[in-house]
Amino acid sequence: MKAQHNPVPPGAEEFLDPAEFVDSNSREVHDFVASALEGVATTASDTEKAVRLFEAVRDGLRYDPYQISLDPDAYRASQIAQGNSGYCIPKAVLLTACLRAAGIPAALGFADVRNHINTPKLTELMGTDLFIYHGYVQVWLDGKSYKITPAFNMELCERFGVKPLHFDGKSDALFHEFDQKNQRHMEYVNDRGVFKDMPIDQFLRDFRAAYPNMITYIERGEIPTAPDAFTE
Repeated sequence: MKAQHNPVPPGAEEFLDPAEFVDSNSREVHDFVASALEGVATTASDTEKAVRLFEAVRDGLRYDPYQISLDPDAYRASQIAQGNSGYCIPKAVLLTACLRAAGIPAALGFADVRNHINTPKLTELMGTDLFIYHGYVQVWLDGKSYKITPAFNMELCERFGVKPLHFDGKSDALFHEFDQKNQRHMEYVNDRGVFKDMPIDQFLRDFRAAYPNMITYIERGEIPTAPDAFTE
C-alpha cells in the first residue's frame, strides 16, 4: 500500500520541482532522505515524513555560524547533504530539497533577524547583531503552510540554554523570542519572502555590502572555527 500525498494547494505546485541549488532530484539528496526516513512506514503521511526530515536536518548537521562561504556551490543541496555542519541557509536549502524529494511542496524563505545573545566574536566579525537572510523553510501540509527553521541542533540548544525548535506538523517552528533564562533571544525584523531556489547572486551582493569586515576575513581564509557556537 502506497502513501497518499496531500493535495497540493494552488500556487504551491512550483515548489515541488527541483531547481539549480535546491536540487531535489540529485542522488545525494535522495540518499539523505532515504536515510532519514529509514524505518518509516510506506503508508506514513506527508506530515510524518516532514517531521522526520526536519529532525534529520536539524540534528544531522551541527550548527556552525562561522561556516560561511562565498562559493555558490556551498549552497547546493547535493553538496550540503554530504557535510556534517552548516549554518541556517545551507540547512534550510537542504531541508527544502529533502521535502521536495519526498513529494512535499516546500519553499526556501529568508528573514532578517536580530540575535540579542550574539557572541562577542561573531558581533566583532559582522559589525552588528543583525543577521540578514536567515534561512527558513515554508512547507505545505494538509492545505496549510508552516514556517520552520532547522538551524539549531538539539544538543547545542541543551548545552547552552537555547529553547529547542520542535516541528509537530501543525504549527510554525521559528526562533524563540526568549531563551530558557527568559533573556531576549531572537527578534524577527524583516521577512524577505519565499523563493523556489537560492537567490545566490542577490544574496552574495547583499552579504558583501552588509558585512565588509567579515568578507575580508573570509577572503583571507581567516574565519575562526567555533565548536561551541554560543560560547565564542
